Amino acid sequence: MADNIQIATYSGGSLGVYGAREKNGEAILALPLSRLIVKMVRIPNNVEASAAEYAKGALQAMSPYPDEELTISTEVVREEPNASVVLAAALPESSTDDIGEVLDAKGLNIRRIDALALGYVRELWSDIDQVGEEGRTGTTERRLVLIDEGDDIALLALDGDMPCAVRAISKGADLKREVMLSLLEAEDFGGERNLGELVVAGEIDATGLESFAPVRKIALPDDMPIEALADRSLEEATLNALPATWSEMLYETRFKAKMKHYVGAAVAVWALVMAVLFGVPAGYGFMTDRQKALSKAHARRYQEVKEMKAKVDLVKKYSDHSRGALEILKAVSDRLPKGVELNSWNFRREEGARFSGESIEASAVYQFKDALIETEAFADVVLTGPSAGKGGKQKFDIACKFEGEEE
Repeated sequence: MADNIQIATYSGGSLGVYGAREKNGEAILALPLSRLIVKMVRIPNNVEASAAEYAKGALQAMSPYPDEELTISTEVVREEPNASVVLAAALPESSTDDIGEVLDAKGLNIRRIDALALGYVRELWSDIDQVGEEGRTGTTERRLVLIDEGDDIALLALDGDMPCAVRAISKGADLKREVMLSLLEAEDFGGERNLGELVVAGEIDATGLESFAPVRKIALPDDMPIEALADRSLEEATLNALPATWSEMLYETRFKAKMKHYVGAAVAVWALVMAVLFGVPAGYGFMTDRQKALSKAHARRYQEVKEMKAKVDLVKKYSDHSRGALEILKAVSDRLPKGVELNSWNFRREEGARFSGESIEASAVYQFKDALIETEAFADVVLTGPSAGKGGKQKFDIACKFEGEEE
């Protein structure tokens, strides 16, 4: 199946391409959950709006780019008597600069974007929904599935085969806390159920998760779930989080390819149909102008998105108080040993902090330096001194830097 479909996966900053190259360089792109905005939505049957329109408000509220119009895609996971349960997803275009660069370098045109975690779930389903001596596990109890996606963890709460919560968790986050939040989200969406087990796929440190339910570890496949992703791409009802401008670019690429074919055919019959020879330049000029107009419009939209991204990055930079003067002063003062006094303080947000002080004993100064290093708030801690001063006190200077020296 995968031999006839080209699959690209983007995880951990690297692009993997599998399968034979398709016509016009088209491919299916699978992304980690951390790159997508995903949410489970229950849509009543009496709602006139489409599933994408109904879910748009919820996903727009979750987007880190509130001014960007999201292209929503939905996949029905269960039909209930009075409603449909769907998985809604979107890919913010403002977060795709790095993906676009590597795709352009490979010459790939993306026609569908899927979630890598859903491919893993399909390929590992026989291991996830394990059958034991007492029958199939998790038929009435809730199950949490954690999948290693490289830099992040995909978490799915399943009621039988229906997801009731889908989240992306950073590997640096408090996993127990994230599991608790996921259980609360699953309970809010799917109601109360006992948690039967946690299924951990891949290299994930599950220490402490036994307090929620028994932990069962399974192995990830040696390669990406290409077969499962290829099968999903053949099903029209599956997820496709392709942004609107990416769809336009795909349409334009296909249009140009068709144009080359048609122009070639026109040249082949030039001797027979002279009228076509006079019509082609006018038609080609018209289409060229249209393409230029589309390119200019796309350039304006790209510039707007770029400016908005710069504003968002600026807001993120100044809303991060972890390196604020008060936080750094507290981190330093909390680790000040007995007998050590500071008499000067100089703080620069982009660089770090410098301060001087005195100590009764030199060993307290070294103890102070080691404590600052252990905070991990600073990339580099440089001590000058201690040296004996007036009254037998040891004087010293310390420079704490946010960025380490380049080798």
